[in-house]
Amino acid sequence: RSARASIPPVRFRRSTSALRARMALSSLRRFAAPQHLRSAALRSFSTKLKVVNLNAARLDFDGRINWDKMKATAEVTMYDKSETAEIVGRVQGADVVMNKEFPLPGEIIRAFPSSVKLIAEAGTGYNNIDLDACREKGIALCNVPEYTTEAMGDYAITLVLALSCSLAPQMKALARGDRTYMHQCHLGNLDHFEIQDKVFGIVGGLGYIASRISAKALALGMKVVVSDVPSTPLGMRESGVEVVSFDDLLARSDFVSTMVPLNKHTTGLMNAAAFDKMKPSAYIINTARGPIIDQDALVDALRKKKIAGAALDVFGAGSAPPPPLPDDSPLYDVFNEFDNVILTPHIGWQRIEARQRVVDMCADNMAKFARGEPMNINMETGLPIR
Repeated sequence: RSARASIPPVRFRRSTSALRARMALSSLRRFAAPQHLRSAALRSFSTKLKVVNLNAARLDFDGRINWDKMKATAEVTMYDKSETAEIVGRVQGADVVMNKEFPLPGEIIRAFPSSVKLIAEAGTGYNNIDLDACREKGIALCNVPEYTTEAMGDYAITLVLALSCSLAPQMKALARGDRTYMHQCHLGNLDHFEIQDKVFGIVGGLGYIASRISAKALALGMKVVVSDVPSTPLGMRESGVEVVSFDDLLARSDFVSTMVPLNKHTTGLMNAAAFDKMKPSAYIINTARGPIIDQDALVDALRKKKIAGAALDVFGAGSAPPPPLPDDSPLYDVFNEFDNVILTPHIGWQRIEARQRVVDMCADNMAKFARGEPMNINMETGLPIR
């Protein structure tokens, strides 16, 4: 199945055909220059790739996804859902393992058969995959960083608009049978304000999705400030956003949105000290990863009126589906104590167009891989190639 395996190493060394074979192999090595792709590029994909999709229902939970583009590139075996104990058995003979958010720890990846040469993560984040194990096995990795740019941008703005007019408290009042706002025809003490000239602060605001959110917010007349890694120069950008320090962003923003990846540096980033620096009229929005916000600190900040409210679309650290809030979380009391909180079950990315896009872009990645082209994750550094 590989060029290396098809060449008897001793006999070819003494013949003209041996020289041609070795030259061809050398040329193939140069074509597949990245070390982490070398073993994959040496494979022959004269037939379709064999792809195993571990949790297709995470993307196609409503049966509306068209898989034709992927099936044109690969022989696809799809499982709606896989338990951890089932994974190794299901990927036997596969060239590519397609996955959506499900944890693939080192002990599972190290048990993969040698046929597996690529893990195709059907999403942006890949902190659910053990990169060290991938390196040891010579397995490449790709993701799809831009598939949900529009969907997430739309959802972030949706939450800003909902918070600015106290839409959730009004609907919750009706849901519990309280028609006070309907009868008096005004909102009393609830927040109700225009978003023009309000400051939208995006933590980690220079990425793909964050940049699209910024563009949408600017189009609505908001002012956008963003923070990034400390080495990023501060000041205005041509796009109209202003890069500021994290502390400055917290102090100035009317809405704070977290758009950073989850790692050891960002876990608990929004803690008690961060909430203390926010304006009491400001709102926190999290559509990235749950543990970026310290939930206990958030509850305390809401109870002490340190901030005006929150909109949360993510809660746990990951997996497919990601875990919800614990059942005993006080934030579930959205009808009484926390009527200024919006909770949604990680739906920001789930619009039908975004789900179809990620499937089609995964198919594009697989087609590139079959042609021997490099994938978009640098396996030496573990960082995206931009």
